[in-house]
Amino acid sequence: MADIGERSWAGWVTLVARLVLGGSMFYAGALKIGNLKQSVTAVEAYQLPFPDWFEKLVGYCLPVFELVVGAAVILGLFTRWTSVLLSLLLVAYIIGLSQAMARGLQIDCGCFTEGGALPDGEESELGISILRDIGFLAAGVWAIVWPKSPVSLDKMLFDE
Repeated sequence: MADIGERSWAGWVTLVARLVLGGSMFYAGALKIGNLKQSVTAVEAYQLPFPDWFEKLVGYCLPVFELVVGAAVILGLFTRWTSVLLSLLLVAYIIGLSQAMARGLQIDCGCFTEGGALPDGEESELGISILRDIGFLAAGVWAIVWPKSPVSLDKMLFDE
């Protein structure tokens, strides 16, 4: 099954998957990095049963993680492992979004926006965010299973 990465079409699909997955994460991190306090507010809006210090840690560290690992995936550096990290993060996002939707929380997910509680009367679009993240997860799974692509640092540095 891993031999499919050797075929030219599969390698190009991996390149697209890397750009979609890594690009989305890098973009999300870049949007949040300038206002880390708002990132913490977005995490707190999910009302998860975690201590305040943990929510703050996630809010402050998440944008940096998204930027660094997203850039690595875009560049094709340690593609399989960085894609695993982002895919696991997406699973956590999908779980967080699903529980918020199931509980009827009216929040903005904070994925590509500031996030936080929505004004009264404004409807949450968590379902759309879940579907979008499932698509990103599919790109991540592709890059995990078939990490080789024609343009990557892995290929340049490790002949992979």
